[in-house]
Amino acid sequence: MVTNKGHWPPLLKEEPLIKIRPSSLAVSLALKETWARRELLYFLIWRDLKVRYRQTALGVAWVVLQPLLTALVFTVFINRLAHVRSDGIPYPLFAYAGLLTWTFFSNAISTCSYSLISNSYIITKVYFPRLIILLAIIGVRLVDLLVAASVLVLLLFCYGISVSWSLLVLPALVGELAFLTLGIGLWFSVLTVRYRDVGTIMPVLIQLWMFASPIIYPASLVPERWRSLYALNPIVGIIEGMRAALFGLPFDWRSIIISLIVTLLSLAYFVSTFCRAEENLIESL
Repeated sequence: MVTNKGHWPPLLKEEPLIKIRPSSLAVSLALKETWARRELLYFLIWRDLKVRYRQTALGVAWVVLQPLLTALVFTVFINRLAHVRSDGIPYPLFAYAGLLTWTFFSNAISTCSYSLISNSYIITKVYFPRLIILLAIIGVRLVDLLVAASVLVLLLFCYGISVSWSLLVLPALVGELAFLTLGIGLWFSVLTVRYRDVGTIMPVLIQLWMFASPIIYPASLVPERWRSLYALNPIVGIIEGMRAALFGLPFDWRSIIISLIVTLLSLAYFVSTFCRAEENLIESL
C-alpha cells in the first residue's frame, strides 16, 4: 500500500482537479481567430478549386451536367408521365432551379461531414480554427453554384423569360442557403467523427430530405393547413424564394421568414456545438 508521508508530493488522482473547458465566449473567440486567419481560408479555397477544375476529366462540365441531367430525368418522369404541375413555369426551368440549389446543399453537406476526418493529417499536427475547413468547402461549392447558374441564365433566355427587380432578393437567399449549409455541415462533421456509421446513414437522410422539399414539385401541392408546418423545413422558404426571384412570382414571405428564423437559430446552435466539441476532436480522429 502506497502512502503519502514526509515531503513526497501528494498522489495524483485519475482525473485532474481542474479541467479547462470552453467558456461561454468560445464561439466569439473562434470567430475572431477564424477572421484573423482568413488568408488560410483563401488558400484552402484556391487549393480545392485547382484540384476540382484542373485534375478532373470533365472539369467544369461535371458541375453543370449533374443538375442538368437530373432535371432532364425528372422532366420526363415527373412532368411528362406523372403530370406534376410547375405553377406556370416551364418544368425544365422549374426543376433545374430547384436542383441547382439542392445540388449545392447536398454536395456541401456530404463533403463537410467527412472534412475533419479527411483533413486529420493537418488537424492533428497544426493548430488553426477548424471552422476554416468547412468554410472553405462552402466557398468552393458556391463557386460551383455560380458556374452551374450560367446554364440557368441561358435557359431563361431560351424560354423568353424576362428578369424583374425581384432578382435583387436572390443574393440574400443564396447567403441564407450558405449559412444553413454551414450549420448542418458543422453538425454532421462532429457526428461523423464521433460515430463513423453516420456516413452510411447520411445519403439516405439527404434523399428523404430532398423529397420532403419542393425540389421537383411546387410547395402549392402541400395542403394549406400543413403549410406552416411544412415551412419549418428551412430549405422550403429558400427554394420557393429563389424561384420567385428568378421567375417574377409572388414571394411567400411567411415561409421565407420562418426559414430565416430556423436557419439563424440552427446556425447559432451548431456553431456553438462545434466550438465546444473541438476539445475532443483530436482524440477521436
